[in-house]
Amino acid sequence: MQLLPAIDILNARCVRLKQGAYNNETIYANDPAEVAKYWFSCGAEMLHIVDLNGAKDKKPVNRDVVLAIVRAIDIPVEIGGGIRDEKTIRDYLDNGVERVVIGTLALKEPDWFREMSEKFPQKLVIGIDARNGQVATEGWLETSKIPAVKLAQQFVELKLAAVVYTDIAKDGMLEGPNFEEMVAMRDAVPFPVIASGGIASIDDIKKLNSLNIPACIIGKALYEKNFKLQEALNAIK
Repeated sequence: MQLLPAIDILNARCVRLKQGAYNNETIYANDPAEVAKYWFSCGAEMLHIVDLNGAKDKKPVNRDVVLAIVRAIDIPVEIGGGIRDEKTIRDYLDNGVERVVIGTLALKEPDWFREMSEKFPQKLVIGIDARNGQVATEGWLETSKIPAVKLAQQFVELKLAAVVYTDIAKDGMLEGPNFEEMVAMRDAVPFPVIASGGIASIDDIKKLNSLNIPACIIGKALYEKNFKLQEALNAIK
């Protein structure tokens, strides 16, 4: 199982939001690149980065901060938030980003998403964020009537790198993941499922591992020092 520390960037700083609320942020560091170097030193094999300003403004806002992270470490980075066109995808990939996460546009413009997956095979990750099982879009500011699993199943034929599945109700709450939804997504798609939202303990990670979830994103639990990344890595080896 792969563990991906999260670096959420808002106004060029490393923060965490509670349940995706932009007015409920905790600032953890002023230099996200230094945070990335720290997770790299702890044994991280990949980082998950979100441009929160970008998700809200529908365009990349913290590009320079993201690329500073890419230059600072020697492990792969995936980036999501505000990626809405081919130019942005290509720009990130050409500048060393390993994978690009597409969320809102996969739902709103599925034909475009299919076209991009053909142009960038195994480089795109579909980001599905759900509230009560329904897909949320626009940086979690809107909730659709599309079930998360149904959205993912529309793209099973594509050459996607993974699906990041986030349960918004769990995100930032340190109450444990929505295991049932993660298993449902695992069974619904052929590509790897990256669980996101709610991980609070090493036991949560062990349970995801036992459920054959191949990767998970860890945010607040690491920043609040519930456990150390190295402890979690050792627990699943």
